[in-house]
Amino acid sequence: MNRLSPHGIASAGLAAASVPSEAVALEIRGVHRAVAELRRGIPFLLTGAEPLVLIAAETAGAHGLSEFAALADGPAVLLLSPVRATSVLQQPVPRSAKVVAVRLTGNAFDPATLRTLADPTAEQILPETPEAVRPPVLAGPALALIKLGRLLAAVLAAPARPDASEAAERLHLLSVPAADVTAYPGALAANLHRVSEAQVPLEDAPDARVVAFRGPDAGIEHLAIVIGTPETDAAPLVRIHSECFTGDLLGSLRCDCGAQLRGAIRRIAKEGSGVLLYLAQEGRGIGLVNKLRAYALQDRGLDTLDANRALGWGADERNFLVAATMLRELGVPRVRLLTNNPEKMSGLAACGVEVVGRVSHVVAPNGVNNHYLATKAERFGHLLG
Repeated sequence: MNRLSPHGIASAGLAAASVPSEAVALEIRGVHRAVAELRRGIPFLLTGAEPLVLIAAETAGAHGLSEFAALADGPAVLLLSPVRATSVLQQPVPRSAKVVAVRLTGNAFDPATLRTLADPTAEQILPETPEAVRPPVLAGPALALIKLGRLLAAVLAAPARPDASEAAERLHLLSVPAADVTAYPGALAANLHRVSEAQVPLEDAPDARVVAFRGPDAGIEHLAIVIGTPETDAAPLVRIHSECFTGDLLGSLRCDCGAQLRGAIRRIAKEGSGVLLYLAQEGRGIGLVNKLRAYALQDRGLDTLDANRALGWGADERNFLVAATMLRELGVPRVRLLTNNPEKMSGLAACGVEVVGRVSHVVAPNGVNNHYLATKAERFGHLLG
């Protein structure tokens, strides 16, 4: 289907590229459903080499654990990130480990204990003598699914019984191939498409419109604030901004996000045209609930990076292919990037967008976020000088 922008620039080729094949759409749909099951505390099968039965530690209830046991064929393990496993095992784990499997004793399989094992902000109820064992083959995709659901990075896993597929069908439970999980983030980002747009005059940018993008899973939307006609510029000014409920909407002093958002709109408007991509990647991709948990850990002395790791997440979990796809749909293949973060420049360039220059976007500390900004510079490599 051809699309014509309000400024007369056809994007038929881009639009066609954003429509996934039937096979890709089915793969995305299966993973999207699996994420929903995890969030609801329902077990499902992860198929592939050595299939697993999975259930999220954070949301597992008595009924879900009963169904989990009905599909399992062997002892269950709790899959954790290395940092969280260090706390649960109360001993170091190899730095090379990406996922750690912890064998639990019988009294650890109640919902309350599983939640405390997953959550470093909760009062800890550690099982007796937890033991690290060899992770199952599909441990990586299993933990990746948890992250897609923005849950605490802890999942209960057990080998699936030989007739698990038939048993799952009887119980109306889902089966998902591990290969689909691995491909999901890239397929979802690459197949974003425009679903709506409207003129939205802003206080600092009267000539602005908002363009909404949605993936084929019909899940969350990403937004582009388009000022002027950036598609006619050789390299318009572009800002990639991850949503921040606390900073953008509430005016939180813990971060500089709200000031950066409003300052970027003013800066782009002063240029005459440009784009601010407002991405639904709260908390560098960990989600709002986990960001609040990270704040609680920061109040206990951790910095931003270590708090994220304690929750089982990486320092930055964002997907810059989302931004690249949106820019291509908007007809903006070359940009000057308004950022202090070199990783944004390299991430966008790796996704095929030509970054011809960086424009600094420093916001002065406010007395509350001084340590946060210092951590950005010292541990994330942001250029704040």
